[in-house]
Amino acid sequence: MPRDLPKSAATGRVTINDLARALGLAKGTVSRALNGYPDIAETTRSRVARTAERMGYRPLAQAQAIRTGRARALGLVLNAGGDAEHRPFLTDFLDGISRAASEESWSLTVATARDVEDEVATMARLIDERKVDGFILPRTRLHDARIDLLRTKGVPFVLFGRTADPTDCAWHDISGEDAIKAAVIRLGGRGHRRIGFINGAAEYTYASLREGGYREGLEAVGLPFAPELMRVGATTMAQGETEGEVLLDLADRPTAIICALDQAALGLYRAARRRGLRIGPDLAVIGYDGIPEGAHAHPPLTTYAVDSRAAGARLAKLLFARIRGTAPEHLRELAPARLIARGSDIAECYPDPDGLPDRMTT
Repeated sequence: MPRDLPKSAATGRVTINDLARALGLAKGTVSRALNGYPDIAETTRSRVARTAERMGYRPLAQAQAIRTGRARALGLVLNAGGDAEHRPFLTDFLDGISRAASEESWSLTVATARDVEDEVATMARLIDERKVDGFILPRTRLHDARIDLLRTKGVPFVLFGRTADPTDCAWHDISGEDAIKAAVIRLGGRGHRRIGFINGAAEYTYASLREGGYREGLEAVGLPFAPELMRVGATTMAQGETEGEVLLDLADRPTAIICALDQAALGLYRAARRRGLRIGPDLAVIGYDGIPEGAHAHPPLTTYAVDSRAAGARLAKLLFARIRGTAPEHLRELAPARLIARGSDIAECYPDPDGLPDRMTT
């Protein structure tokens, strides 16, 4: 056996002691390097990682948990009650987190809850049972009981979103406010002067931010804010349909509507169709999220898309840094949404699936 590939005589496994001997480093230094502690130089961490890979070192999770006090698990509690608002992005999001966790030989612990109170209780149980080392919090609220719990317990966390009080908060978020502002400017540049907005639930931070983007967009194109053109509380297709009906029944209805969520935009399609309005020719619509259903709508939905898989991976990496001691103030990121331009916000003619005559405007 080569000199740098020793194995424990008792187990036949490469141990951390074997690594330390092969590298000529203290066992504690090797351990801290493997666990990503910031006091270990990057060159040393890279050298230890390369040698561990070459020697086939694999840590025993149970022994490592006892030694470090860590479960080597990231936590995610999903609210499965109500309208199950996590569903549109969940698969890719979980995949991104899981892949990033696997790269560090960590796992992802996922639990579900019925409501906000149950979310907090479930997180408290996972903490008390020492089953996770930190949490990723999606769909953050302006005033979030989950954040209050983790601050009190001193447990690391990272937000997929933002919150009213940023104290002790790290986050990765998508700049939805910039996307909504860009949507208003896009529509204003095409001559629309009555631009409506259907927002999400008011308790979520994203709704407040996207309303701000809507108002900034109106100001940028020289349009006044008209309260009657904004609706709040649509997170599902049914709610988007309901709020869309209110806007479309105005005496001076909007010629374009932006939706804070694609699900609401698809509900708006239904409301428009019942009123004989064609999406695109008669009513321009822009959504936000980039869910797959939007591509198959009639016409396909113009939207600002979020890469949920990339977001999940990035959140995991930020949480690793937070767990290892990086201050939350240094772990705050904003990424842009990506415009997917389709037919719903332009005046083109689309065949009607019910055989009704086509209408076209320019």
